[in-house]
Amino acid sequence: MTRSTALQKPAPEADGPAADDLLGTGVDRERRRGRGVNSNASGRYEATARIAFDDGWRSIEDLPPFETTVTVDTTRKIITRNESPDISFDRSINPYRGCEHGCVYCFARPTHAYLGLSPGLDFESKLFVKPEAAELLERELGAKNYVPRTMAIGTNTDPYQPIERRYQVMRRILEVLDKTNHPVGIVTKSALVLRDIDILSRMAQRRLAKVALSVTTLDPVLARKMEPRASTPARRLEALRRLSAAGVPTTVMVAPIIPAVTDSEIERIIDAAAAAGVKEAGYVILRLPLEVRDLFRAWLIEHFPDRVEHVFKRVRDMRGGKDYDSTWGKRMKGAGPYAWQIGRRFEIACAKKGLNRDKVALTSQLFRKPRPETQQLNLFAS
Repeated sequence: MTRSTALQKPAPEADGPAADDLLGTGVDRERRRGRGVNSNASGRYEATARIAFDDGWRSIEDLPPFETTVTVDTTRKIITRNESPDISFDRSINPYRGCEHGCVYCFARPTHAYLGLSPGLDFESKLFVKPEAAELLERELGAKNYVPRTMAIGTNTDPYQPIERRYQVMRRILEVLDKTNHPVGIVTKSALVLRDIDILSRMAQRRLAKVALSVTTLDPVLARKMEPRASTPARRLEALRRLSAAGVPTTVMVAPIIPAVTDSEIERIIDAAAAAGVKEAGYVILRLPLEVRDLFRAWLIEHFPDRVEHVFKRVRDMRGGKDYDSTWGKRMKGAGPYAWQIGRRFEIACAKKGLNRDKVALTSQLFRKPRPETQQLNLFAS
């Protein structure tokens, strides 16, 4: 059964046990089969912590597994703006909230706390869809003061996560962007992006589309542990190959680079991506904001107990002695000797394969505002 308590939730020490051990929020393996994390600890804004415990009647064994549920998000605005100086875009779209891929390291997990949900298992099982995203986008693009610049999609949660097969929100968004000649940059971990290769290749001919796929590891066993419902590494590389062959500019994101877990694969990932026709590459160092730190620590304890302290020592070496540093300019790449070494390895690997020599710049010059409905009706009436 589940018990709620108003006791203040203890903060785990940096070198102490995992958060789910402290709070009793660990979830049985069978209930979380196919999921990324092993905890469903309450979000940081919750007044109470829900703790599953056996009351002697064995009722805890009867709890159902975590199944994916989808709720309609009735947002009335779809374009999100940002002013962060260390990222290359100032606007983005997130068709979904939460992500079924279940990547244990996902920096977007803490956003579920704003919904009163857990950044743990809730983030990957309680999802929200924005079914009117395409209509909202068309309206916002038609605003009198709208000035086009590249739209980023997939920077928070993945637009091609499994539920996209059913809802097709991303495809309808692309149809609007294609119709209005609006540039778009996409980041995903899913081969489902190939479903839209017809639109993407058409837009690429007008310098309106680029696609990046994140490849964290080439090891399918490790990928299954870290990113249980994302496409396998082989399928991501095949997606890059097919997109490149169709004329779509592609980028491989070696992201995140996890010290003592995936950092040894940088060169091999670059080599494999170059063989698939990729011309550009980027990387991001592991980020552990807010609840992600404890979720990731618990994952390490379960899968790599002998590496826990070594991983966190390397993380702190790159974060000024902290588990995370959100400072602009440092949060993506880190700082210090180890971060410098990662950066130089990445640059040398790219140089050997000729990546990043010529980067494709998308254009906003072809943009045309969508016609208001009243104008369309007047056209038919004349």
